[in-house]
Amino acid sequence: MENTNPKPQRRVRYKGTHPKAFQEKYKELQPEQYAADIEKVIQKGRTPAGMHLSICVNEIMEFLQIQPGQIGLDATLGYGGHSKEILTKLAPGGLLYATDVDPIELPKTTERLAALGYGPDVLITKKMNFSDIDQVTEEDEIFNFVLADLGLSSMQIDNPERGFSLKAAGPLDLRLNPKSGKPASAILHQLSQDELQEILWLNADEPYAEIIAEAIVGKFKKGGKIETTTQLQDIIAEALDFLPKKERKELIKKSCQRCFQAIRIYINDEFGVLDKFLEKLPYTLAPGARVAILTFHSGEDRRVKKAFQNFHRAGVYSQIAKEPIRPTGAEIFNNPRARSAKLRWAIK
Repeated sequence: MENTNPKPQRRVRYKGTHPKAFQEKYKELQPEQYAADIEKVIQKGRTPAGMHLSICVNEIMEFLQIQPGQIGLDATLGYGGHSKEILTKLAPGGLLYATDVDPIELPKTTERLAALGYGPDVLITKKMNFSDIDQVTEEDEIFNFVLADLGLSSMQIDNPERGFSLKAAGPLDLRLNPKSGKPASAILHQLSQDELQEILWLNADEPYAEIIAEAIVGKFKKGGKIETTTQLQDIIAEALDFLPKKERKELIKKSCQRCFQAIRIYINDEFGVLDKFLEKLPYTLAPGARVAILTFHSGEDRRVKKAFQNFHRAGVYSQIAKEPIRPTGAEIFNNPRARSAKLRWAIK
């Protein structure tokens, strides 16, 4: 009798102990199936591909002092690590709202948390910008606590298709919401040299802003294109070829990081969005409500610090952080992306 059962397909071989291509890292991209492998990656101070290790979780939870029955907001849901911890404290009767502009990661995180038992009765997720914090709830509910982690999620950084990665070639996109607006490749073409120089300087304090802006605009004037992440890096490297040979590689790497950051901030209007959020924030809070904001570069931190100080002087906030809280050395070792994080807090 003929065997009608199809021959089972062999699983794709995991190439080496540390495959380089994002798509090949199926163990890391399926953490629920390969928990032991994921733990090994984390213990070596790496962030598994497709995952995000939440930063200052203990410090945030200690400050927020979440109680059962409270209503709160995670303004930047991301991978949901902070929200997962928050949800363990809210029962019974509590409710967490969570917002994110990323249409790719938001449904994944919503599904992941729902599988853990956190459905719409305790967690309401919305695809929206956190600058619209005053529109999150439909019944004018006010929050007992608000958390905003302003860092870029590791899922976005690691996936070359999103255009954030400096480690692999990908389209030069840099949009937090790739379904809205124009990619960075199109935006760069529209900028004058002076405009681009100002963006690089104001958004990232790039010391070679003038030289890099001239090189990028010069490329366009000659009919060239900058459509991928590697093409932009190559132009920056060529423009900075005059740097001392011994330091050149590291200095170019840092300039590339700053330039990508500056352009990303510009095309997503990140500073404008943050300013709107900080202005509206106090009016969405209940008396005694607690706010924790995690920043990752000086431009963000200055805005949060100034807004907290202004509202404190006006008597809106009763207390604010005098100094930011920094990640511990142990956390930085396990998650190097935590190195630049600063946590500031305020109490209504």
